[in-house]
Amino acid sequence: MKQAVCYTIALVILMGTTFSHAKDITLKIATLSPEGSMWMEKMRAGAGEVTRKTQGRVTFKFYPGGVMGNDNTVLRKIRVGQLHGGAVVGGALADYFPANQIYAQPMKFSSLAHMDHVRRHMDPFIQDGLYEAGFVTFGLSGGGFAYIMSKHPVETVADLRKQKVWIPDNDNISREIMAVFGISPIPLPLADVRTALQSGLIDTVATSAVAAVILQWHTQINYVTDIPLIYIYGVLAVDRKWFEKIAEPDRAMVTEIMTRTFEQIDTQNREDDNQAIAALKNQGIAFITPSGPVLDEWRTTADRATEKMVATGMLPADVVAKIDELLKAFHE
Repeated sequence: MKQAVCYTIALVILMGTTFSHAKDITLKIATLSPEGSMWMEKMRAGAGEVTRKTQGRVTFKFYPGGVMGNDNTVLRKIRVGQLHGGAVVGGALADYFPANQIYAQPMKFSSLAHMDHVRRHMDPFIQDGLYEAGFVTFGLSGGGFAYIMSKHPVETVADLRKQKVWIPDNDNISREIMAVFGISPIPLPLADVRTALQSGLIDTVATSAVAAVILQWHTQINYVTDIPLIYIYGVLAVDRKWFEKIAEPDRAMVTEIMTRTFEQIDTQNREDDNQAIAALKNQGIAFITPSGPVLDEWRTTADRATEKMVATGMLPADVVAKIDELLKAFHE
Protein backbone atom coordinates (compact mmCIF):
# COMPACT_ATOMS: atom_id res chain seq x y z
CA MET A 1 0.00 0.00 0.00
CA LYS A 2 2.78 2.37 0.94
CA GLN A 3 4.63 1.55 -2.29
CA ALA A 4 1.44 2.23 -4.27
CA VAL A 5 1.04 5.64 -2.64
CA CYS A 6 4.66 6.51 -3.39
CA TYR A 7 4.24 5.37 -6.99
CA THR A 8 1.09 7.52 -7.35
CA ILE A 9 2.83 10.58 -5.91
CA ALA A 10 5.79 10.06 -8.26
CA LEU A 11 3.44 9.74 -11.23
CA VAL A 12 1.61 12.94 -10.29
CA ILE A 13 4.92 14.79 -9.94
CA LEU A 14 6.07 13.45 -13.33
CA MET A 15 2.80 14.46 -14.98
CA GLY A 16 2.98 17.89 -13.38
CA THR A 17 6.55 18.34 -14.65
CA THR A 18 5.53 17.33 -18.18
CA PHE A 19 2.53 19.66 -18.09
CA SER A 20 4.66 22.53 -16.86
CA HIS A 21 7.23 21.96 -19.63
CA ALA A 22 4.57 21.90 -22.35
CA LYS A 23 2.89 24.97 -20.95
CA ASP A 24 6.07 26.98 -21.38
CA ILE A 25 6.44 26.45 -25.14
CA THR A 26 6.22 29.71 -27.07
CA LEU A 27 6.88 29.61 -30.81
CA LYS A 28 8.64 32.78 -31.97
CA ILE A 29 7.51 33.52 -35.53
CA ALA A 30 8.77 36.33 -37.80
CA THR A 31 7.32 37.61 -41.06
CA LEU A 32 7.51 40.48 -43.51
CA SER A 33 3.70 40.77 -43.38
CA PRO A 34 2.84 44.09 -41.74
CA GLU A 35 0.73 44.39 -38.62
CA GLY A 36 -2.91 44.82 -39.60
CA SER A 37 -2.54 42.83 -42.82
CA MET A 38 -4.88 39.95 -43.55
CA TRP A 39 -2.06 37.45 -42.99
CA MET A 40 -1.31 38.81 -39.54
CA GLU A 41 -4.97 39.01 -38.56
CA LYS A 42 -5.59 35.40 -39.58
CA MET A 43 -2.39 34.08 -37.99
CA ARG A 44 -3.10 35.91 -34.73
CA ALA A 45 -6.64 34.53 -34.69
CA GLY A 46 -5.33 31.01 -35.24
CA ALA A 47 -2.66 31.45 -32.59
CA GLY A 48 -5.26 32.70 -30.12
CA GLU A 49 -7.37 29.61 -30.74
CA VAL A 50 -4.30 27.40 -30.19
CA THR A 51 -3.59 29.11 -26.86
CA ARG A 52 -7.19 28.69 -25.70
CA LYS A 53 -7.54 25.06 -26.74
CA THR A 54 -4.17 24.02 -25.30
CA GLN A 55 -4.98 25.95 -22.11
CA GLY A 56 -1.87 28.07 -22.59
CA ARG A 57 0.55 25.19 -23.11
CA VAL A 58 1.36 26.43 -26.63
CA THR A 59 1.55 30.11 -27.50
CA PHE A 60 2.87 32.15 -30.43
CA LYS A 61 4.92 35.35 -30.35
CA PHE A 62 4.90 37.16 -33.70
CA TYR A 63 7.45 39.60 -35.08
CA PRO A 64 5.66 41.23 -38.04
CA GLY A 65 6.65 43.87 -40.54
CA GLY A 66 10.19 42.66 -41.16
CA VAL A 67 11.52 43.66 -37.74
CA MET A 68 13.59 40.46 -37.73
CA GLY A 69 14.90 41.06 -41.24
CA ASN A 70 14.04 39.61 -44.64
CA ASP A 71 13.16 35.96 -45.24
CA ASN A 72 16.80 34.85 -45.56
CA THR A 73 17.72 36.59 -42.31
CA VAL A 74 14.73 34.98 -40.58
CA LEU A 75 15.84 31.54 -41.76
CA ARG A 76 19.36 32.15 -40.43
CA LYS A 77 17.88 33.11 -37.06
CA ILE A 78 15.81 29.93 -37.09
CA ARG A 79 18.96 27.87 -37.66
CA VAL A 80 20.63 29.32 -34.56
CA GLY A 81 17.49 29.06 -32.43
CA GLN A 82 16.79 32.77 -32.08
CA LEU A 83 13.47 32.19 -33.87
CA HIS A 84 11.38 29.05 -34.20
CA GLY A 85 9.66 29.76 -37.50
CA GLY A 86 8.72 32.25 -40.15
CA ALA A 87 5.88 33.05 -42.53
CA VAL A 88 7.96 33.28 -45.70
CA VAL A 89 7.62 33.02 -49.46
CA GLY A 90 8.23 29.54 -50.80
CA GLY A 91 11.32 30.56 -52.74
CA ALA A 92 13.15 31.45 -49.52
CA LEU A 93 13.26 27.73 -48.65
CA ALA A 94 14.86 26.61 -51.92
CA ASP A 95 18.24 26.00 -50.25
CA TYR A 96 16.60 23.45 -47.96
CA PHE A 97 14.37 21.78 -50.56
CA PRO A 98 15.04 22.95 -54.12
CA ALA A 99 12.03 21.12 -55.57
CA ASN A 100 9.71 23.43 -53.63
CA GLN A 101 10.31 25.84 -56.56
CA ILE A 102 8.32 23.71 -59.00
CA TYR A 103 5.70 26.49 -59.29
CA ALA A 104 8.42 28.95 -60.35
CA GLN A 105 8.67 27.53 -63.87
CA PRO A 106 8.05 30.63 -66.01
CA MET A 107 4.80 30.68 -67.98
CA LYS A 108 4.12 27.03 -67.12
CA PHE A 109 0.64 27.81 -65.80
CA SER A 110 -1.71 30.09 -67.70
CA SER A 111 -4.68 30.17 -65.32
CA LEU A 112 -5.71 29.64 -61.72
CA ALA A 113 -7.66 26.60 -62.90
CA HIS A 114 -4.34 25.10 -63.97
CA MET A 115 -2.87 25.89 -60.57
CA ASP A 116 -5.79 24.41 -58.65
CA HIS A 117 -5.46 21.14 -60.57
CA VAL A 118 -1.70 20.91 -60.09
CA ARG A 119 -1.74 22.04 -56.46
CA ARG A 120 -4.16 19.29 -55.45
CA HIS A 121 -1.48 16.81 -56.44
CA MET A 122 1.76 18.67 -55.73
CA ASP A 123 1.17 20.74 -52.56
CA PRO A 124 1.53 17.59 -50.39
CA PHE A 125 4.80 16.80 -52.20
CA ILE A 126 6.16 20.24 -51.27
CA GLN A 127 5.03 19.92 -47.65
CA ASP A 128 6.59 16.45 -47.33
CA GLY A 129 9.86 17.71 -48.81
CA LEU A 130 10.00 20.64 -46.42
CA TYR A 131 9.26 18.28 -43.52
CA GLU A 132 12.20 16.10 -44.47
CA ALA A 133 14.28 19.28 -44.70
CA GLY A 134 13.39 20.16 -41.11
CA PHE A 135 10.29 22.34 -41.37
CA VAL A 136 6.70 21.70 -40.34
CA THR A 137 4.21 23.58 -42.52
CA PHE A 138 0.45 23.90 -42.46
CA GLY A 139 -0.43 24.13 -46.12
CA LEU A 140 0.54 26.48 -48.90
CA SER A 141 -1.15 29.85 -49.31
CA GLY A 142 -1.19 30.97 -52.91
CA GLY A 143 -0.12 34.54 -53.57
CA GLY A 144 -1.29 34.64 -57.17
CA PHE A 145 0.71 35.01 -60.35
CA ALA A 146 3.67 37.35 -60.61
CA TYR A 147 3.48 39.78 -63.53
CA ILE A 148 6.11 42.08 -65.01
CA MET A 149 5.35 45.59 -63.75
CA SER A 150 7.32 48.50 -65.16
CA LYS A 151 7.66 52.22 -65.61
CA HIS A 152 8.06 51.77 -69.38
CA PRO A 153 5.99 49.51 -71.66
CA VAL A 154 7.23 45.93 -71.97
CA GLU A 155 5.60 43.93 -74.76
CA THR A 156 8.47 41.89 -76.16
CA VAL A 157 11.43 40.05 -74.68
CA ALA A 158 13.62 42.69 -76.34
CA ASP A 159 11.71 45.39 -74.44
CA LEU A 160 12.42 43.61 -71.17
CA ARG A 161 16.13 43.50 -71.90
CA LYS A 162 16.19 47.31 -71.99
CA GLN A 163 14.84 47.64 -68.44
CA LYS A 164 16.52 47.77 -65.04
CA VAL A 165 14.98 44.65 -63.56
CA TRP A 166 14.84 43.83 -59.85
CA ILE A 167 15.14 40.36 -58.38
CA PRO A 168 15.18 39.43 -54.67
CA ASP A 169 18.68 39.17 -53.25
CA ASN A 170 19.96 35.59 -52.98
CA ASP A 171 17.22 34.34 -55.33
CA ASN A 172 19.10 31.93 -57.58
CA ILE A 173 16.01 30.76 -59.44
CA SER A 174 15.12 34.31 -60.52
CA ARG A 175 18.73 34.94 -61.49
CA GLU A 176 18.76 31.87 -63.73
CA ILE A 177 15.45 32.82 -65.35
CA MET A 178 16.69 36.34 -66.05
CA ALA A 179 19.92 34.99 -67.54
CA VAL A 180 17.97 32.93 -70.08
CA PHE A 181 15.96 36.05 -70.97
CA GLY A 182 19.27 37.86 -71.55
CA ILE A 183 18.93 40.18 -68.56
CA SER A 184 21.45 41.24 -65.91
CA PRO A 185 19.11 41.90 -62.97
CA ILE A 186 19.64 44.13 -59.96
CA PRO A 187 19.33 42.13 -56.71
CA LEU A 188 17.95 44.03 -53.73
CA PRO A 189 16.26 43.20 -50.41
CA LEU A 190 12.48 43.49 -50.51
CA ALA A 191 12.53 46.47 -48.15
CA ASP A 192 14.66 48.50 -50.60
CA VAL A 193 12.52 48.02 -53.71
CA ARG A 194 10.13 50.96 -53.36
CA THR A 195 12.97 53.40 -52.75
CA ALA A 196 14.86 51.93 -55.70
CA LEU A 197 11.82 52.45 -57.93
CA GLN A 198 11.50 56.04 -56.73
CA SER A 199 15.19 56.80 -57.35
CA GLY A 200 15.33 55.08 -60.73
CA LEU A 201 17.85 52.46 -59.62
CA ILE A 202 15.32 49.95 -60.96
CA ASP A 203 12.29 50.44 -63.17
CA THR A 204 10.84 46.93 -63.45
CA VAL A 205 9.69 44.32 -60.93
CA ALA A 206 7.94 40.97 -61.14
CA THR A 207 5.37 40.48 -58.41
CA SER A 208 1.72 39.74 -57.78
CA ALA A 209 -0.91 42.44 -57.92
CA VAL A 210 -1.77 42.15 -54.24
CA ALA A 211 1.90 42.38 -53.21
CA ALA A 212 2.36 45.45 -55.42
CA VAL A 213 -0.56 47.17 -53.69
CA ILE A 214 0.37 46.15 -50.14
CA LEU A 215 3.99 47.22 -50.62
CA GLN A 216 2.92 50.41 -52.45
CA TRP A 217 5.03 49.56 -55.48
CA HIS A 218 1.99 50.20 -57.66
CA THR A 219 2.47 53.93 -57.07
CA GLN A 220 5.75 53.73 -59.00
CA ILE A 221 4.75 51.69 -62.07
CA ASN A 222 2.77 52.51 -65.21
CA TYR A 223 2.48 49.21 -67.07
CA VAL A 224 1.73 45.55 -66.43
CA THR A 225 2.70 42.92 -68.99
CA ASP A 226 -0.36 40.67 -68.85
CA ILE A 227 1.47 37.33 -68.87
CA PRO A 228 1.28 35.09 -65.77
CA LEU A 229 5.00 34.70 -65.20
CA ILE A 230 5.34 32.43 -62.17
CA TYR A 231 3.05 31.36 -59.32
CA ILE A 232 3.90 32.67 -55.85
CA TYR A 233 3.03 31.03 -52.55
CA GLY A 234 3.87 31.43 -48.89
CA VAL A 235 4.08 29.10 -45.91
CA LEU A 236 4.36 29.20 -42.17
CA ALA A 237 7.50 27.11 -41.66
CA VAL A 238 8.25 26.02 -38.09
CA ASP A 239 11.52 24.40 -37.08
CA ARG A 240 10.67 20.70 -36.80
CA LYS A 241 12.92 20.24 -33.75
CA TRP A 242 10.99 22.86 -31.82
CA PHE A 243 7.61 21.68 -33.04
CA GLU A 244 8.35 18.18 -31.77
CA LYS A 245 9.01 19.55 -28.29
CA ILE A 246 5.25 20.14 -28.07
CA ALA A 247 3.30 17.30 -26.46
CA GLU A 248 1.73 15.07 -29.12
CA PRO A 249 -1.95 15.92 -28.42
CA ASP A 250 -1.10 19.62 -28.54
CA ARG A 251 0.86 19.15 -31.79
CA ALA A 252 -2.26 17.66 -33.33
CA MET A 253 -4.28 20.64 -32.09
CA VAL A 254 -1.78 23.16 -33.50
CA THR A 255 -1.73 21.35 -36.84
CA GLU A 256 -5.52 21.24 -37.12
CA ILE A 257 -6.01 24.90 -36.24
CA MET A 258 -3.14 26.37 -38.26
CA THR A 259 -3.95 24.22 -41.31
CA ARG A 260 -7.48 25.56 -41.22
CA THR A 261 -6.07 29.08 -40.77
CA PHE A 262 -3.88 28.76 -43.85
CA GLU A 263 -6.76 27.40 -45.90
CA GLN A 264 -8.60 30.61 -45.01
CA ILE A 265 -5.56 32.69 -45.97
CA ASP A 266 -5.30 30.82 -49.27
CA THR A 267 -8.94 31.58 -50.09
CA GLN A 268 -8.72 35.22 -49.02
CA ASN A 269 -5.48 35.72 -50.97
CA ARG A 270 -7.27 34.87 -54.19
CA GLU A 271 -10.06 37.33 -53.51
CA ASP A 272 -7.56 40.04 -52.53
CA ASP A 273 -5.47 39.43 -55.66
CA ASN A 274 -8.52 39.82 -57.92
CA GLN A 275 -9.39 43.06 -56.16
CA ALA A 276 -5.79 44.27 -56.48
CA ILE A 277 -5.79 43.65 -60.24
CA ALA A 278 -8.98 45.71 -60.49
CA ALA A 279 -7.36 48.44 -58.36
CA LEU A 280 -4.35 48.62 -60.69
CA LYS A 281 -6.64 49.03 -63.69
CA ASN A 282 -8.75 51.65 -61.91
CA GLN A 283 -5.58 53.60 -61.13
CA GLY A 284 -4.93 53.87 -64.86
CA ILE A 285 -2.08 51.39 -65.09
CA ALA A 286 -2.01 50.00 -68.64
CA PHE A 287 -2.17 46.23 -69.14
CA ILE A 288 -0.22 45.08 -72.19
CA THR A 289 -1.25 41.71 -73.65
CA PRO A 290 1.28 40.24 -76.11
CA SER A 291 -0.16 37.95 -78.78
CA GLY A 292 0.80 35.97 -81.87
CA PRO A 293 4.55 35.64 -82.62
CA VAL A 294 5.41 37.96 -79.71
CA LEU A 295 3.71 35.65 -77.22
CA ASP A 296 5.33 32.63 -78.89
CA GLU A 297 8.76 34.16 -78.26
CA TRP A 298 7.92 34.65 -74.57
CA ARG A 299 6.86 30.99 -74.31
CA THR A 300 9.89 29.67 -76.15
CA THR A 301 12.24 31.64 -73.90
CA ALA A 302 10.33 30.56 -70.79
CA ASP A 303 10.60 26.90 -71.83
CA ARG A 304 14.35 27.30 -72.20
CA ALA A 305 14.51 28.72 -68.68
CA THR A 306 12.79 25.62 -67.29
CA GLU A 307 15.12 23.38 -69.29
CA LYS A 308 18.11 25.18 -67.81
CA MET A 309 16.75 24.83 -64.26
CA VAL A 310 16.43 21.09 -64.81
CA ALA A 311 19.87 20.80 -66.45
CA THR A 312 21.56 22.63 -63.55
CA GLY A 313 19.76 20.53 -60.93
CA MET A 314 17.64 23.37 -59.56
CA LEU A 315 14.50 21.40 -60.39
CA PRO A 316 14.22 17.59 -60.55
CA ALA A 317 13.40 16.34 -64.03
CA ASP A 318 10.89 13.75 -62.77
CA VAL A 319 8.87 16.34 -60.88
CA VAL A 320 8.80 18.71 -63.87
CA ALA A 321 7.61 15.76 -65.99
CA LYS A 322 4.91 14.99 -63.42
CA ILE A 323 3.57 18.55 -63.66
CA ASP A 324 3.59 18.34 -67.45
CA GLU A 325 1.52 15.15 -67.19
CA LEU A 326 -0.94 16.83 -64.84
CA LEU A 327 -1.35 19.80 -67.20
CA LYS A 328 -1.81 17.48 -70.16
CA ALA A 329 -4.48 15.52 -68.27
CA PHE A 330 -6.21 18.81 -67.37
CA HIS A 331 -6.64 19.66 -71.05
CA GLU A 332 -7.83 16.19 -72.09
